[in-house]
Amino acid sequence: MTRLSVEMLAADAPPPITSAGHAQLGIAVLVGIAVIVLLITKFKLHAFLALTVGSLALGAAAGAPLDKAITSFTNGLGSTVAGVGVLIALGAILGKLLADSGGADQIVDTILAKAGGRAMPWAMVLIASVVGLPLFFEVGIVLLIPVVLMVAKRGNYSLMRIGIPALAGLSVMHGLIPPHPGPLVAIDAVKANLGVTLALGIVVAIPTVIIAGPLFSKVAARWVDVPAPDRMLPQRASEQLERRPGFGPTLATVLLPVVLMLAKALVDIVVDDPADHTQRVFDVVGSPLIALLAAVIVGFFTLGRPAGFTRDRLQQTVEKGLMPIAGILLIVGAGGGFKQTLIDSGVGQMILDISEDWSIPALLLAWLIAVAIRLATGSATVATVSAAGLVAPLAADMSTTHTALLVLAIGAGSLFFSHVNDAGFWLVKEYFGLNVGQTVKTWSLMETIISVVAGGLVLLLSLII
Repeated sequence: MTRLSVEMLAADAPPPITSAGHAQLGIAVLVGIAVIVLLITKFKLHAFLALTVGSLALGAAAGAPLDKAITSFTNGLGSTVAGVGVLIALGAILGKLLADSGGADQIVDTILAKAGGRAMPWAMVLIASVVGLPLFFEVGIVLLIPVVLMVAKRGNYSLMRIGIPALAGLSVMHGLIPPHPGPLVAIDAVKANLGVTLALGIVVAIPTVIIAGPLFSKVAARWVDVPAPDRMLPQRASEQLERRPGFGPTLATVLLPVVLMLAKALVDIVVDDPADHTQRVFDVVGSPLIALLAAVIVGFFTLGRPAGFTRDRLQQTVEKGLMPIAGILLIVGAGGGFKQTLIDSGVGQMILDISEDWSIPALLLAWLIAVAIRLATGSATVATVSAAGLVAPLAADMSTTHTALLVLAIGAGSLFFSHVNDAGFWLVKEYFGLNVGQTVKTWSLMETIISVVAGGLVLLLSLII
């Protein structure tokens, strides 16, 4: 059954750009990652250039024709920027508008007043978990980073003490809880019950996010003690502003895309008919692009107008908001190009071929396969889809609860050790102003903790229910 699922997955995938065997592909992966790390750490080359060179080195080591390796890289770069680039841009505009109008100040001042001291990391993980429920990980980062940076700066907190809980909340939601795309694909592949999966996912997510968020942040703050980067830190609104937006309108503006996307997810679950007019409407207004665009436009009136902004001032705010993200877009795009080069070279299929005959429990097998594909390709979604396709036949004789646990095991494995081939790695690095080593000791280790803790809890639940 396992071999059949691999063959079906292979039939749906385009042919690899190289005929290299498993050993050569394994060496190529190591060569590509080593080149990237060496260029960044030893030669201080910009990450965008390092990722580009590393992708070509990977293709060459795998024996791929140079033109096909270049095509894979550019296709991956283009699809990644197309997927998240506009979202990052809109989020940056919204963040700048929040900062310049004083709206972000209002949120930070209110949070500091309500949850100071030791409660702040717990407040951040709660906010991130709620906001991250209906959002893609990248969108959640874009929305929360201004608040994280300003709370850390003005509350005199360690950046890691505040940032790690927020990242943990977003990541756990992304990997374990529907309606995120990864869990939904796995639910469909193994024919799991969505409601049971959601309920068990919450049971697994709560202790996982506590351990990987507020608790681990204590350790991360000691290992990496860095201030909030000034280049990404939204500056406090000018003291010359006579007034600033109220907390209610500001919070409503920030949560507008969350509400729209959550509404879309709920309609998709309840209606489940692509031809239904209501679902089609919500598919549009609840898409990340439209939801964030709506928040920006609404923000012109709820944030800019109360602060007394003229049309020229609003235009300047938009331009200033876009300027700092050029480097981030290129780095994230290059990370996507490297990932696509890995996939097109056949690395993901190599992992599936190697692991197809492992004689171990289905839940552990699902977790290990997702881990291996995540390490090789850098994509949690690719890891989830591939692992779900491989182990789907094993769910035929499982109970409803164990089928749901299979989905969660896949999701947990897909989050394991984010590194240089993951676009999320570079997003966190650039937003928080970290170097590669610091990002590994904080973000990568946090992801590993999430994966191991969630996977362990899934296995424990399988023994008692």
